[in-house]
Amino acid sequence: MSKAEELRALGTDELTEKLGQLKKTLMQHRFQAKTGKLETKSAIKIIKHDIARTLTVMNEKKNQK
Repeated sequence: MSKAEELRALGTDELTEKLGQLKKTLMQHRFQAKTGKLETKSAIKIIKHDIARTLTVMNEKKNQK
């Protein structure tokens, strides 16, 4: 899990890369959930929160400029 403070220390390119990784992970977890191979159902919720947190920090950086 990424804290907002840790994300604020990253640059915009790193945040974009992290967002892409999180979306890919979310897609994989959703596929595993549909096939019944996902062990923890809360993993999807945690990833969604991380995506939202990352987008929030990206928008903060965008609005500062």
